[in-house]
Amino acid sequence: MTEVDSNPFAPTLPPGRARALPWATVMAGSLVTIIPIVATVPIIPPFGLLMLLAWRLLARFALRPWAAAPLGFFDDLVSGQPLGSAVLLWSLCFIGIDLMERRLVFRDFRQDWLIASGAILFCLALGRILAVPVRAQVDAALLVQAAATICLFPAAARMVAWIDRKRGMA
Repeated sequence: MTEVDSNPFAPTLPPGRARALPWATVMAGSLVTIIPIVATVPIIPPFGLLMLLAWRLLARFALRPWAAAPLGFFDDLVSGQPLGSAVLLWSLCFIGIDLMERRLVFRDFRQDWLIASGAILFCLALGRILAVPVRAQVDAALLVQAAATICLFPAAARMVAWIDRKRGMA
């Protein structure tokens, strides 16, 4: 039994902070790209996208449907991608997930992971088309980055579930 389960009357976060926490975690995930890491092949996963997908799939009402656009704009400003690419791609991911939720009545974690994998591949592939010239040889690095991002989704989902439980919103 955890501390949260043992004391159901423990004070939770104020409503304003509880609503701002998903936004802050997605923005913090986007800020990971500014950490100076020296690598020969840039395979750092898009942590902002990971956190956004985890919040959308695990806590559906934590972020509004329009939240993907301003969060994508922030990610574009921080990551150096062409301005508007994450706005478009993250918004399309939200729309696609919403369409899938209308068809799938019940989901388990494996289906969430599959949906997130498709969204990650979609965003990375179209982001490559929007940001990099076609002749550039980055496909191998893109595949490694996609595999690393897909493998990190369960960790992001676990972190989001822990934060969602701590923030105390029903």
